[in-house]
Parts: sequence; structure tokens; C-alpha cells
Amino acid sequence: MNNNIKIAPSILACNFSKLSEEIIAIEKAGADLIHLDVMDGHFVPNLTFGPPIIKSVRRYSKLVFDTHLMVQNPDDLLEEYANAGSDLITVHVEACNNLVETLERIRSLGCKAGVALKPKTDPLFLTKILDKIDLILVMTVNPGFGGQKFINEMLKKITVVKSLIGSNHIDLEVDGGITQDNAKLVVKAGANILVAGSSIFGNGDEKKYKLNINSMR
Repeated sequence: MNNNIKIAPSILACNFSKLSEEIIAIEKAGADLIHLDVMDGHFVPNLTFGPPIIKSVRRYSKLVFDTHLMVQNPDDLLEEYANAGSDLITVHVEACNNLVETLERIRSLGCKAGVALKPKTDPLFLTKILDKIDLILVMTVNPGFGGQKFINEMLKKITVVKSLIGSNHIDLEVDGGITQDNAKLVVKAGANILVAGSSIFGNGDEKKYKLNINSMR
């Protein structure tokens, strides 16, 4: 088990009828962050939740709320997501009119700033903004829906991003189809934060959450 690896369960896969209980359970099971997949039905085809839901569950956990905005015009709601309790806000370069300004705005609100890369996003632009970011999220599926199969070709991209980060203190997070079977490969490629939904929450058996998290480390 690698204790240097952080696990960020995505609540997209949990039982929303008892969301607060699921968050409490996943923290007790050893999660390091709570991953919040925000989708607006425009930037990606799916629609999930927004600031009110995040705010309603913030009091149930002391963990970092890792908010991944898969939305158009994220700048319009950054303050609302920060006020709702997000500790880290990640945006997509394709959704921002001026990425640098967006990242600076996120930090000015007291949150850490992240940039997400879709499978087809060229990571080379990152070299110009490394001083503006705290996290890089490599998507290993096309964003929009949970439960998709891991794209193996993305392992090379993770390695490239890790090389670009160099000695900078930037977390490398990977999200999409992460399972106990491929977690080791993802970590070997350079990731230090693994996002997983179905592989952790499974069939909703809380007794298995800890086992699922530990097996990913």
C-alpha cells in the first residue's frame, strides 16, 4: 500500500438519496479528498449539481472539497463555488476566455486552482502557467459520464504531464475509469491523486469502502 497516494472518491457514483451519510462513510473509510463533478449539460452532455448541493454537505466533512467544473463560462460562478465550501477548483482551458485570469480569480477567492485536460487536450500550454496552478487533472475518459472505460493511451499523457511539472509543487490528479487493476499503472506514470467513483462506491456497501480505497493505494 502506497500511503503517498491520495484517493479522491467521486460522489457522482454514490447514493444521492443519502448523500451526507455517504460522505461521512467515505471519510471514515480513509478518503483524502471529496471529488465533486459539476456538469452543466452544455460543456458536457450530463447535468449533475451546483453550489447549493456542495454547501448543503460541506458541514459533514473536514476533507478537501475537490470541485471539478465541467461547465461553460466557469468565471460566472467561481465565487459561489468558493462560498459553498470548495477548497480546490479545477477548470477546463476550453471553457475559459482567459485561463490565467480565471486561475488568478480562483486563488484570490482562497481556493487552490487546477486545470483539467480532456483526452484530446494538448498539455504543452501548461509550461506557461505552472506558477498559476496547484493541480493538473488528466482525464482518462471523455468527460460527461461516470462508469466509462479507462483509455490506456492516456498513460503516456500522464507521463508527459509529470515531466512538464518537473520540480514544481503541483499535484497530478487522474480521473476516469480508475480501478484497482489499473491504479498501479497510473501511479507509475506519475499521478499522486486518484479519482474513482464506481470502483469505490461499488454496489453501495459501506463495509467495502475502506477495502476499495486501500486496494487502490
